[in-house]
Amino acid sequence: MKKTILALSAAALALTGTTAIAQYRGAGHNADTNGDGTVTLAEMQSQSAKRFARMDANGDGVLDAQDRAARGEAMFARADTNGDGELTIAEMQAAREARKAERPERSDRPERAERRGKRGGDRSERMAERFAAADTDNSGGLSQSELKAMHEARGERGQRGKRGKRGMRMLERVDTNGDKAISRAEFDAAATARFTRLDSNADGAISAAERDAAKAERKQRREQRRGQ
Repeated sequence: MKKTILALSAAALALTGTTAIAQYRGAGHNADTNGDGTVTLAEMQSQSAKRFARMDANGDGVLDAQDRAARGEAMFARADTNGDGELTIAEMQAAREARKAERPERSDRPERAERRGKRGGDRSERMAERFAAADTDNSGGLSQSELKAMHEARGERGQRGKRGKRGMRMLERVDTNGDKAISRAEFDAAATARFTRLDSNADGAISAAERDAAKAERKQRREQRRGQ
């Protein structure tokens, strides 16, 4: 439930905007539209354009707080299956499972299952405690305002941690003019820069070997950070 609450609140509220811009990091994911085993710049740019269009809720050509709020409200409405304006634990769990079903290639990764196994234990009691703490009116469900308060409280702590710092650095890299919004040009530039980094031999295509090498490098950096 911890992941469920965080996933919904983060997606709905996007404290610093990193929820939206983080999606550009997956710009090479499933971009191989012709199935030839490689990803070209054109394929990545095409996928990037589709991602941007999905996130640009009001169609004004930038990703900002208004878009994040609109997407959050739409996500909340989908999860609130009985339409009472609050999310129960069951509704939040159902929403999380639905999101996992949409992205089976991510949720079924062996390393994710391994990390879950290492954490281990039945955390249902702690999850219930967190839910109860967020449910300030004791209604048995979390309203959007309660989710926002919970997210902001956790966000303040997260900004002091490594993950919060990485998110801020990512925002600064993509938001090159510093206006706290991501334009289509900035979004495309970030995707193109990522393509260049992944295309290690500069042949104009990202092979499976290059993707695997980048994945192994990211894993090594994570392990180094944990060791430090």
